[in-house]
Amino acid sequence: MRATFMYEAGDVRVQDAPDPVIEQPTDAIVRVLRSCVCGSDLHPYHSLTAADGPVPMGHEFLGTVEETGSEVSGLRRGDLVVAPFAFADNTCAFCRAGLHTSCPNGGFFAAGVGGAQAEAVRVPQAQGTLVKLPHDVDEALLPSLLTLADVYGTGHHAAHQARVAPGDSVTVIGDGAVGLLAVLSAKQLGAERIILMGRHKERTDLGRYFGATDVIAERGDEGIAKVRDLTGGHGTRAVLEAVGHMPAYEMAVGAVRPGGVISRVGVPQYEDAPVGFGSLFGPNITLTGGPAPVRASIEKLLPAVLNGTVEPGRVFDRTLTLEQTPDGYRAMDRREALKVLLTP
Repeated sequence: MRATFMYEAGDVRVQDAPDPVIEQPTDAIVRVLRSCVCGSDLHPYHSLTAADGPVPMGHEFLGTVEETGSEVSGLRRGDLVVAPFAFADNTCAFCRAGLHTSCPNGGFFAAGVGGAQAEAVRVPQAQGTLVKLPHDVDEALLPSLLTLADVYGTGHHAAHQARVAPGDSVTVIGDGAVGLLAVLSAKQLGAERIILMGRHKERTDLGRYFGATDVIAERGDEGIAKVRDLTGGHGTRAVLEAVGHMPAYEMAVGAVRPGGVISRVGVPQYEDAPVGFGSLFGPNITLTGGPAPVRASIEKLLPAVLNGTVEPGRVFDRTLTLEQTPDGYRAMDRREALKVLLTP
């Protein structure tokens, strides 16, 4: 089969790879119908060393079941399924608590197992991981259904962890796909004021469509000052940080009001960050977030996607074939595309 590998920063290749096979009785093989490039894929695109490559790429996909292991029930050949970016057994204490990303029998696609930017994927813990979709689903819905694998569930996780509630004030930092779907999620949870911090007009226009009431293009201290100007000098109760770089975290600290919550879902590219008296401790600010256990939210978010009430798939603004995946990385890195959809 054909699959995508990153050899080092900036070097993405689509090449022949062994076909995935059942290795454990809990596995399934899924033929990929749609996958995509994630904003988090750009982190290794900027930093991977040749010594650490090549690595398989991609963690978002939906497709059809081709084969199942002997211990997998409830799935059969031909079923249309979507997979969260982290596989999990869905039965352990962590999964039952909605924390599938901490499943002791789980892990992440493209980290120890094959990547999803490929023609087929081996899915460990298939019975607990895969969510079956209707056989007769309209093909036009596939992009929105694919967002359930990561970006929509991650945006929802950001808002959920911040306990966004009706009447709330929220700042969203980042106008990538996750940030925009965090806007959508905050709106769905009843936020009254949603300030989107982003500087790419086509993206922030989509953010307004999803529910942003205000857009701030400025960054750093200037951006923080704008948030405070809009909020009577206090900041917002919730800040959803969807970037992962230190300047975004620093803006979150500056934009949150005393007693508020910073919810991070941008994969942090740092280990040390301000958490002391002057930043979080003194003003009683809560810091939360983490890798989204999207398996816990797929069934909740699925009905509105199926009936067209929400269209998270609008974040895809370019469609390429699997063979064109390197072009997708370049387009997203240059901010020429918001999120690239990949087809076989």
